[in-house]
Amino acid sequence: MNKVLITGTAGFIGFHLSKILVQHGYEVVGLDSINDYYDVNLKYNRLKELGIKKEDIKYGNFAKGNSGLSFVQMNLEDKDSILSLFNEQKFDFVVNLAAQAGVRYSIENPFTYIESNINGFINILEGCRHNGVKHLVYASSSSVYGLNEKMPFSVKDNVDHPVSLYAASKKANELMAHTYSYLYKIPTTGLRFFTVYGPWGRPDMALFLFTKALLEGKPIDVFNNGNMQRDFTYVDDIVESIRRLLPLIPDGDKNFSGAHPDPSKSIAPYRVHNIGNNSPVKLMDFVGAIEKETGVKAVINFKPLQPGDVPATYADVTSLFELIDFKPKTSVEDGISRFVTWYRDYYKI
Repeated sequence: MNKVLITGTAGFIGFHLSKILVQHGYEVVGLDSINDYYDVNLKYNRLKELGIKKEDIKYGNFAKGNSGLSFVQMNLEDKDSILSLFNEQKFDFVVNLAAQAGVRYSIENPFTYIESNINGFINILEGCRHNGVKHLVYASSSSVYGLNEKMPFSVKDNVDHPVSLYAASKKANELMAHTYSYLYKIPTTGLRFFTVYGPWGRPDMALFLFTKALLEGKPIDVFNNGNMQRDFTYVDDIVESIRRLLPLIPDGDKNFSGAHPDPSKSIAPYRVHNIGNNSPVKLMDFVGAIEKETGVKAVINFKPLQPGDVPATYADVTSLFELIDFKPKTSVEDGISRFVTWYRDYYKI
């Protein structure tokens, strides 16, 4: 049985991935700091779904969950604890999803992103380096495309113009991973997620905020005066892509040319992929789908584009499809329906 460390297990994607990997025969060790960036009760309830009781969680100690799963509360930036965990557990695979999320939050809280996303990630890389990890898969973000306007966004495109510190920290993770792949031959795969949504989602994301406001009879804030497009990607498609990618260990591209470098590849065992629905949706159509599903007409406050935001995202998933023969495919209508059903049940509305 392969042992995999999933960081961010109490988070949105990590929770779903932990469930699916256990079902496919992996021994999963989950890790999360359970910080208060958003409602910690939602995080504890995700863990409860994984069989992990709140009263059994103590920093640095293991709590047993469902068969094949255990959990430890730990901060990524806690170097000594992270390196000891790697040394003791000898993971076969690592999926690093833990990070300080949020483009807008990074404008006002920059140091948090350096501590978690930079210092924390170097601890993950060092743990992999010294303990024979077969493959490190880590979360990047569509936000790395920054000022790019050529659509769809391709992993072959330059990503040197981020517009938020969050985006810069994710680009830094890709650079750090490449360095370790080159120097120490650690196979790494970076995943640029495009606006992930679905049941058990984050309360700071648009779908959660809009659904909550509509059901409470409150107005919603729509930025850039509604002139936004997002490549919304349903969480089940994200975790299925990760599951298929995990055992596919990169070994470097023998045709890589330093004279004409492809940003998505390397002579080192390194690669990056977009994971998106490959189908951008206008924000106002997204709002309309939520209105239809909730049966409530939205009262909208139109606002200008916020610092750090971009008007549109659109994922080219060619490299992902060629490798795993799978494309994210859940429609926004289906995904929103499933989310609203979950939301009503979770909050008893």
